[in-house]
Amino acid sequence: MSKSRRTYKYRLWPNRKQREVLFSTLEVCRQLYNDALKERREAWKLCRTCVSFSMQSAQLPACKAADPALGNVYSQVLQDVLHRVDKTYQAFFRRGRGFPRFKGQGWYDSFTYPQAGFGVNGGQLSLSKIGNVKIKLHRWLQGEVKTLTLKNENGKWYACFSSILDSEPLPENHDAIGIDVGLEAFAVTSDAEMVDNPRWFRAAQKELRRKQRHVSRCTKRSSGWKRACRRVAKLHRHVFHQRNDFQHKLSRELVNNYGIIAVEDLNIQGLAGGTLAKSVHDAAWSGFIRKLSYKAESAGRWLVKVNARGTSQQCPCGRAVPKKLWDRKHHCSACGLETIRDHASALEILRRGLRLRTETPALAGVALEAPSFSYGA
Repeated sequence: MSKSRRTYKYRLWPNRKQREVLFSTLEVCRQLYNDALKERREAWKLCRTCVSFSMQSAQLPACKAADPALGNVYSQVLQDVLHRVDKTYQAFFRRGRGFPRFKGQGWYDSFTYPQAGFGVNGGQLSLSKIGNVKIKLHRWLQGEVKTLTLKNENGKWYACFSSILDSEPLPENHDAIGIDVGLEAFAVTSDAEMVDNPRWFRAAQKELRRKQRHVSRCTKRSSGWKRACRRVAKLHRHVFHQRNDFQHKLSRELVNNYGIIAVEDLNIQGLAGGTLAKSVHDAAWSGFIRKLSYKAESAGRWLVKVNARGTSQQCPCGRAVPKKLWDRKHHCSACGLETIRDHASALEILRRGLRLRTETPALAGVALEAPSFSYGA
């Protein structure tokens, strides 16, 4: 049976003393992150030497002896900070962009217990070097817990448990659907269903503009400025939760009802850099497809990503039907299909997805263990 990783997020209710310790731990981790990053940058600048994770990790005992603040933080939490620095460098070398940056105050918001040092007992979360913190377990924590990340979100603390679970496939389903995501409608399916685009950010823009004006009128770093910033952050968090809830419900409905789901393999990053950037970010297609992907994998469904090239310029019958961007209707003289442009695209996406399954013998009649793949036609 295949495994899947899932994160369980719970609200923490620390008392005043525990909040001080949590913020103190966060600040120590931030300073260690910056010191480790500074050491790597200076070693390369002065000596052209690469400092590795193991080299920095070996220096931790001496650093803890020299700085008592480091001794107040659990050792594996400090190791994880160094591991984060190493991962940012590895990502930079892999992508060739996004050079690691120093973390200013307010830009380092979490720390992780990677293996041990924590436990849950009833309504209490036991944390090494911190103590027992009240936790609201609104749902059962399942699977084998691997790591615990404590995160500060706009002054509120959360515990995020990363667990390994056995996948639980849903009953076999041979129904298939193609999905064309867009901006006018969030999604149009091959079943001719249209999902409205909620435009959560657009709806909150007027209030956000008012709150941001209040921030700009306050003296920077004053108590009023900090309160105004928290109000802006709270509104952004509300929009994020609205969008997240909408995408979770839609992706769950699709995975429950269809065995094969075909979507376009879009270059969303490229689209987000154009004139429609704000609308593309508001729609958050990548987040929706990511949720669809891991839900499909856990449920034993197929998620097929087809080449997005020409899906709106081709009829599902195979005939090319060229359209301008402003042409919203589809009419094929070969098969007589008349429908809206997005519905025709969804039908073409479904056709390409089904063709992949038919043309690949290894995919026919096998256990669905790795149902996410790409198609380049």
